Amino acid sequence: MTTLTADQIRELNSYSVYLEPPAIPVFTLADVLDSSKVQTIVEVTQTISQSPNEVVAASFFVRRLGMFFAMQLYNLAAYDEMWNGLAEDLQFGVREEFGNKTVSLFINSADWEMIDDEDRQAQIKRVLDDAHAVITSLRSVVSISPLTLWENVFGFWLWQYHVLLSDPGSEMEAREDVEMLKSDSLWTGIADHSRFASYLNGSEPSALLNTTVRKTCCFSKDVPGLMRCGFCPLQ
Repeated sequence: MTTLTADQIRELNSYSVYLEPPAIPVFTLADVLDSSKVQTIVEVTQTISQSPNEVVAASFFVRRLGMFFAMQLYNLAAYDEMWNGLAEDLQFGVREEFGNKTVSLFINSADWEMIDDEDRQAQIKRVLDDAHAVITSLRSVVSISPLTLWENVFGFWLWQYHVLLSDPGSEMEAREDVEMLKSDSLWTGIADHSRFASYLNGSEPSALLNTTVRKTCCFSKDVPGLMRCGFCPLQ
């Protein structure tokens, strides 16, 4: 266990990740991965977000979870720390943000741990495996492209690595982590190549900001209260 700083807590909150128990809990990450529950979770997410259909709701959910994955990698590069709790300990709850009800994440600060250098690759692999498991589960009940859902995750990584690589205090660790994510071998069991390397297409994260880096639409424009994302290929 490690003690999170005020800056870390502020950063987590800015990405809709909170440390207190949810006032209105709705499900856990374990539920999302349960084949008997995932259909209901998509329906609940659709109701909360007021998404027009299940495809938009599934995409919306992965964008919310993508912020948590971004915070995992950010904290690894910046602080050598990550959340290391169980799937049933990662809770989703209803919270109002910017005047709209949304699905936010709630975790226990006691589940954060220091990560040793020799464990970095395994921990990054865990993030990929978790994302893959969620995407696979959602696609078992919703007809949506896996590329759309992976791009939902990568959009947050793009910004975080732009920040981390621009900071001398985190540049070295961030560079190592990006190179791991670009390695095909780390994607074994998920894809036959690094989807993140394909997303970057030889460019640095900073060079892709405010560009139409996405190949698919995330449907953010179809969720009430949200806008078209800055990476949209439909612009």
